[in-house]
Amino acid sequence: MVIALLMADIVDRATRSRMMSGIRGGNTRPEMLVRRLLHRQGFRFRIHGSGLIGKPDIVLSRYHAVVFVHGCFWHGHDCPLFKWPRTRPEFWRDKIGLNQKRDNQVRDALMSDGWRVGIVWECALRGAGKDIYGVAQDIADWLYSDARLFEARR
Repeated sequence: MVIALLMADIVDRATRSRMMSGIRGGNTRPEMLVRRLLHRQGFRFRIHGSGLIGKPDIVLSRYHAVVFVHGCFWHGHDCPLFKWPRTRPEFWRDKIGLNQKRDNQVRDALMSDGWRVGIVWECALRGAGKDIYGVAQDIADWLYSDARLFEARR
């Protein structure tokens, strides 16, 4: 007989829902950091490109490139910052799975429209000893290159 032990949430369902709804989707700390680093290097861009599929976080029209700054949890990245929640595991597998599917569809659609797509993962920017200036330089090198896809990860 196998017994699964799940740790109960320490707050009720309504409180957890309110807490989760307060998490911002735009202008997150990692996104703001990438924007500051790119601006410091002289790049000019638009944010939250509403005219493009997926509303990219950063749109660099001059380079025909877009940059998404993905949170490792919300996009299910395979890194130490991502851990599956213990409460409501089926809900989270569905939610994160749909996020990943949508990410792939958006990337493919943008690339088929001729856009170059860059993805910067939260884990590339967080933690002790992270070289955020190195990440900024990698993005700049990609923008000056002809590469269609870029990914910054830990």
